[in-house]
Amino acid sequence: MEQEQVIAEIASHYESIIRLLGDNPARPGLEKTPVRAAKALYYATQGYRQDAAEIMKSAIFDYAGSRMVIVKDIEFYSFCEHHILPFFGKVSVGYIPDGEMVGLSKLARVVNVHARRLQVQERLTAEICATVDSSLKNKGVIVACNAQHLCMKMRGVEKQESSTTSIEYTGQFAYNPALREEFFRLLTDVR
Repeated sequence: MEQEQVIAEIASHYESIIRLLGDNPARPGLEKTPVRAAKALYYATQGYRQDAAEIMKSAIFDYAGSRMVIVKDIEFYSFCEHHILPFFGKVSVGYIPDGEMVGLSKLARVVNVHARRLQVQERLTAEICATVDSSLKNKGVIVACNAQHLCMKMRGVEKQESSTTSIEYTGQFAYNPALREEFFRLLTDVR
């Protein structure tokens, strides 16, 4: 289905939703909202139309180093699959090279691909870790994600200061606690 057709169909659903909520989608101020909302949702879920592994593989280079590489504080925006409300935060990705390295921006792009879908934070963290692990020769991958969820802030328990942290790791990070500690220490180090 073509992008314009998908957006038009989503917009028709938004028009129905606005009507069901008790408002008039044709009133001034709302007449363009269904299309604008459809375009926004289509953009915000672009991860369904992207391949994270292909993005990773597009920038892999030989590398003789063997020390940890970290890209920290990669911001992301996603939608909770349970309520279709936003959650957002930061992801930090670390890996230990094994003859290869990846262009640093590709790690941020992988975060975006997985975040720009209906998602849960735990799976988001695991999918990022699995993509990096399977696309790049490495001795271990670690991903930490900290996020705030509007489904907890604006509905339900309404806890404004809450945040959630999820962690996933493979390889040497799985059996070497000192490596995990080094990763988390480096995330807070300002040097």
